[in-house]
Amino acid sequence: MPSNANPDDQRCLTLTGALSGRTLRIPDVSAAPMPAIVAPGVICNGVPVQGFGSIGSRSHGYPDALSFRRRFGLLVPATNTVMEHELWGLIFANQGPEALRGVGIHTTTVAIPRPDVGSADGLENFRNQFLGGLETAVATALLAAPQYLIMGISLEHILTGIGPIRDTMARTEAYCPLAWSTEHEAIKAALDGYGARRIGLLTPWGDLANASATRMFEDLGFEVVASVGFSCGHVQHIAHIPDWAKEKAITEVLATADNRLDAIVQCGTNMSLNAVLERLEPVVGVPIIGVNAAIFWHALRENGFRAPLQGGGRLLREF
Repeated sequence: MPSNANPDDQRCLTLTGALSGRTLRIPDVSAAPMPAIVAPGVICNGVPVQGFGSIGSRSHGYPDALSFRRRFGLLVPATNTVMEHELWGLIFANQGPEALRGVGIHTTTVAIPRPDVGSADGLENFRNQFLGGLETAVATALLAAPQYLIMGISLEHILTGIGPIRDTMARTEAYCPLAWSTEHEAIKAALDGYGARRIGLLTPWGDLANASATRMFEDLGFEVVASVGFSCGHVQHIAHIPDWAKEKAITEVLATADNRLDAIVQCGTNMSLNAVLERLEPVVGVPIIGVNAAIFWHALRENGFRAPLQGGGRLLREF
């Protein structure tokens, strides 16, 4: 683990997470000297430039030129082509000085050599690959000295019950000094904010993973009234589910009068939903919580970014 990623090795900003109430230690990645400049300093054609001035002063640290307010580390399966795109989309759509200007994401992938999940054996292989590669991926992510980490996978489709999910995160946090935002914490905070209890699930998975997802939400105190899964057999293919299918599942199967839902929750970080939920929330009349928007909302609010944000539905605008 690189020392410059360890909060114990440098000055930290201490925050209280706005949603969790936890004490967060955010490393000061701009502590002097930053950048460290070695002798003879600024050169031109190998010769020191006279009178240029000192960049690497021991009394001054310069911030990251682009991620000067917060540098988030994002960990996703190597098959995921959606989550980073949706998070950057939210950043670029909210570039005001009180919004997300100066916020950046550094993404690290977890190798998934066998990404087929169309059977019980496939799901087990996927789980073993992801969890087995997670520690190495975290060590790689820390090389960029992130200040806070985001778990970019819906763990409930490979781990059954909130207990194993929390145990996995506890083991991960034991070898990583930074605070994390996860799906189970983010969506629970979002649902609690809405006062929602009866929910419908939209996922890219089949029966086994959907049953596992249902179990997690029930463990968290919610009633899963209906769950719709697209039964993708390959995790990379999840990114190719068309928007019309998501819209049809939401409007015709989940958001029905008989279901009487308080909210619709989408799982599966490789299934984009930001554009769909922006269109459909005013139509269906209940909150639609997209997993990527929710996890990023949680990370931002925990880190003190309070401004209303556009492009991720009511959750980012109102909470």
